[in-house]
Amino acid sequence: MKAMLGRKLGMTQLFKEDKVIPVTVIEAGPISVLRRLTKEKDGYEAVQVGYEEKSKIKNQKSKRYKYIREFRGQGEKEPGEQITVDIFKEGDKVKVSGISKGKGFQGGVKRHGMSGRNATHGVKHEERTIGSTGMRFPQRVVKGRKMPGRMGGTRVTTKNLKVMQVDKEKNLISLSGAVPGRPGTLLFITSI
Repeated sequence: MKAMLGRKLGMTQLFKEDKVIPVTVIEAGPISVLRRLTKEKDGYEAVQVGYEEKSKIKNQKSKRYKYIREFRGQGEKEPGEQITVDIFKEGDKVKVSGISKGKGFQGGVKRHGMSGRNATHGVKHEERTIGSTGMRFPQRVVKGRKMPGRMGGTRVTTKNLKVMQVDKEKNLISLSGAVPGRPGTLLFITSI
């Protein structure tokens, strides 16, 4: 399994074979291997990595990282090694996880795709309401009922994205389509 941490920079487009392909540009890595977890000592095989060194460090002997994560299945990496964006190549299929854009408190029509009420026949000022929230029995709102509430700001995974370009010098990777979050969101890129 190939895995990488990165930050979303934004979207643009590429022209390939007379087609316009929307792509998301991600600044990926480099990430440093901090520790190797073994089955004997920790119970599972994984590698602990650090991303984005903190600039203001009181103790200069040790490096501090803003993000520390674990990647499973990369047991061959040793502490001190760097993982760069060149682990991916054009044509690879990846999945990307990140925190989606927060949209605040939203109604049922936007949050769950409800149809709303009629625009005529006595419906006044209620076109986007959700209607009835319960029934005669059990005389309460049943748990799990889709209702207005906070929308977005959750962990989302987008699968089957194709790697369109890899720029090793600038640590950039371009993926076909959209990925979760606003520009600047921390992303977890994994090969499929």
